Amino acid sequence: MIGPSSSHTAGAVKLARVSALIAGKPFKHVDFGLHGSFAKTGTGHGTHLALLAGVLGITEEDERIKLSPDIAEERGITYAFHEVELDDVHENTAVITFDHHDGTSTQIVGCSVGGGRILITKINSVNVEVSAEQPTLIMQQLDKPGVIARISRVLAENNINIGLMRFSRVAKRDVATSVPETDQRIRPEVIDRLAALDDVLWVTVIQ
Repeated sequence: MIGPSSSHTAGAVKLARVSALIAGKPFKHVDFGLHGSFAKTGTGHGTHLALLAGVLGITEEDERIKLSPDIAEERGITYAFHEVELDDVHENTAVITFDHHDGTSTQIVGCSVGGGRILITKINSVNVEVSAEQPTLIMQQLDKPGVIARISRVLAENNINIGLMRFSRVAKRDVATSVPETDQRIRPEVIDRLAALDDVLWVTVIQ
């Protein structure tokens, strides 16, 4: 672990690792916008190395955190860090933007809240709340009657209990995001069934 602060090290690694899982596909470049304490003291606490390590899939306990620049170079991944000023966010907030090989991009906003815990607050400008402390599905679907019921039915048929579900949408009958947290791990075949549902656009899981 680098530095004395779990927010700037363990939390930063987890925040970036979960962000990459949400992005869900390979990327060639990643941009880190650092706000508040992340921006002011991040270098001394190893935040830059921790964030880069996280997007590369390195875990909080891995000794390779300090080698993340070399690993990124080996994989042909470029990266940049800069300071951002955001309103009404936690002091340890990062805006992480992934540029994918297919020309698309994914932007994740999240924060390290202390004790190695994190909160993802935005996915591509859609407000969410993802703590990644329980198995969590992140699903984007069309905002139509019956879609959430079908999602819940698939989970129930596989003995997966929803502990908490959050839902947000850009506008009525537009694209919506559902975030069910479950009491059980979600098997690959269940993810495949969810992804095959009508009006479901994409599914990713964090567990």
